[in-house]
Amino acid sequence: MERKHKRLATPWAAGVAGVVLAILTATAIVLVRIALPNGLNGAEATVDPGQRGAVRTALELIPFAGIAFLWFMGALREQVGEREDKFVSTVFLGSGLVFVATLFGAAAAAWSVLGEGGQGSSFGRDVAYALLTTYAMRMAAVFVITTSTIGHRFGVLPRPLTAVGYLAGLTLLVVGANVPWSELVFPAWVLVLSLNILWGRRPAVSRPATTT
Repeated sequence: MERKHKRLATPWAAGVAGVVLAILTATAIVLVRIALPNGLNGAEATVDPGQRGAVRTALELIPFAGIAFLWFMGALREQVGEREDKFVSTVFLGSGLVFVATLFGAAAAAWSVLGEGGQGSSFGRDVAYALLTTYAMRMAAVFVITTSTIGHRFGVLPRPLTAVGYLAGLTLLVVGANVPWSELVFPAWVLVLSLNILWGRRPAVSRPATTT
C-alpha cells in the first residue's frame, strides 16, 4: 500500500512543482530582462530605481525556482522508474543540472549590476545576458528534447504534447538570443506539461496501477 500511495502521489508532485517552476522562472526571466533592457548593447543603460526592488525580489526567488526544478526533474524521472534508458537519462539529468547552474550564474551577474546602482559594467551585463539567453536556454532546450523523447518512448506523454516539446526545444536551441523574450518558451512548456500531468492524461502509467 505504501508503495502504491507513493506512485500515485508522484504525478501530483511533478505537476505542482512544474507549475511553481513555470511561475517563478517566467517572473525571473521577465524581471532580469528589465534589468538588461537592451541586452548586450545596453552597457550604458540604467535600471529604473522604481524597478530595482522588483528585480531584486525576482533574483531572490531564483533559488526557489532552482529547488522547484530539481523536484520537478526528480518527479518526472520517477515516472519512468527502472525502465529508463541510461544514455538518455544521463543527458536528461546533466542538462537539468547545468541549466540550474547557469541560471544561478545569470542571477549572480545581475546582482552585481544592481549592486552598482543599476549602472553595472559592460562585462557584468554581458555575462548575465549571455548566461541567461544563450547557455541556460540551450541547456533548457536539451532538457525539453530529452524529456519529450523519454515521454514518447514510454508512452507517458500524448503525441501532441511530445510534438510541442520538440518544437519548443528546437526553438530554444536555434533561436536563442536572436529573438527577445524567446526564453519564455521554456516556462510555457513546463506549465503545459505540468497541467497535463495534473489533469491525469497518463493512461500508459495509471491503468496498470489501478488494476492491481
